[in-house]
Amino acid sequence: MAESKKLAERIRMYRERLEMSVETLAEKSGVAADVIRALEADEAYPALGILTKLAHGLGQRLGTFMDDQFTPDPVIVRGDARKGEAATHKAAISGGFSYFPLGRGKTDRHMEPFYIEIAADAPASLSSHEGEEFIVVVSGEVELVYGKETFLLKPGDSMYYNSVVQHLVRAANGKPATIYAVIYMPL
Repeated sequence: MAESKKLAERIRMYRERLEMSVETLAEKSGVAADVIRALEADEAYPALGILTKLAHGLGQRLGTFMDDQFTPDPVIVRGDARKGEAATHKAAISGGFSYFPLGRGKTDRHMEPFYIEIAADAPASLSSHEGEEFIVVVSGEVELVYGKETFLLKPGDSMYYNSVVQHLVRAANGKPATIYAVIYMPL
């Protein structure tokens, strides 16, 4: 089953288990009802910020939507095996970002670690959600807009911030970039 289809089914399943309408989830999560309908119909795959908001609105960990199986500690993801775990976002909602979950299978985790490839022309929009984020630039240059400030990060640079502040991350200077990101979102 395709990754996006699994995600679509999980969002719908958790919403229905809570006997929540699409409109109620939209209100609780801050994600537009038409976006939720598109996700549940597998017409789009959400950006990480949208998925984080939906997880919070449903009272779930972000990883709940990505896990298929339990893996005992320690969870090790080899660099050359990362591609097999890719959750590539396919719609205009999140085009240009490829997320590779690095904590899949650790069911008791409190953080969500990712390796993220950002296309040179990937559109980005401001988002905010409860929690914290930590990013490390691996390659390319990354522009981070945080509140009213803009920062340029180069390979080896990192930033740790409160994600309730409006923020966006995008590739800088018209070239692709890669980052490691760890997201913490309280339930």
